[in-house]
Amino acid sequence: MSAVDMALHDGWVVAKRNLIKVKRIPDLLIFSTIQPIMFVLLFAYVFGSAIPVPGVNYKEFLMPGIFVQTVAFGASITAVGLADDLQKGMVDRFRSLPMSRGAVLIGRTTSDLLNNVLVVIIMSITGLIVGWRIHTGFWKGLAGYLILLAFAYAMSWISALIGLSVKSVEVAQSAGFIWLFPLTFLSNAFVPTNNMPPVLQKIADWNPISSVVLSLRDLWGNAGLTRPPGIPGDYPIPLAIGWTVLILIIFVPLSIAKYRQAAAR
Repeated sequence: MSAVDMALHDGWVVAKRNLIKVKRIPDLLIFSTIQPIMFVLLFAYVFGSAIPVPGVNYKEFLMPGIFVQTVAFGASITAVGLADDLQKGMVDRFRSLPMSRGAVLIGRTTSDLLNNVLVVIIMSITGLIVGWRIHTGFWKGLAGYLILLAFAYAMSWISALIGLSVKSVEVAQSAGFIWLFPLTFLSNAFVPTNNMPPVLQKIADWNPISSVVLSLRDLWGNAGLTRPPGIPGDYPIPLAIGWTVLILIIFVPLSIAKYRQAAAR
């Protein structure tokens, strides 16, 4: 097999190993699905009446933001899983096997992507219950889900670099979450950016989270009448795809290099 074929084959073997691990520890999956459900219910029913959005029901405006926030937070599992494997010596065992060096990272990010698929399905059902709908048809709806999952996969590679850079699971858990809070809340995920101070508004409009959220709103018919001026508001779908590709181009080689360095310790 070629190097690419071997990396994909071995990566799938590692991914199945990680999925079996989740099956044996279902608490991890249960709590990762409870959190987004709580966010949906709290924002929809507690804050929804206080946040007017012209041209759209707030619950429909909210759901794309909750989707993106959830997969971004879910990517932190990658950091925890890799830090755990390093701490328990699993990476040393993988090094002793005749397998591709990139297989551990490919398998980890792939299994976490599949976990995110299940979480997205559960969130979609919750959204339908609270009143969210896709108004644009099957193909645009599917395109929105594909952009969402591609972004989730890219975020997992950022978390992979974090997990390989720290020395314990506890630090990985904190480091994997702490940078996501300003990234998700300083965006258009929960409120329009129009009323933010000018500097914060500009940052929020160009935030990759905002681009993905706005592209989902456009593809699902949940955008309303409030959108940022210029490129962020006029071309959210190409911008979301561009951010996803850029993250992968930067963090895939960085993560692989860091894995080789961490495995050699």
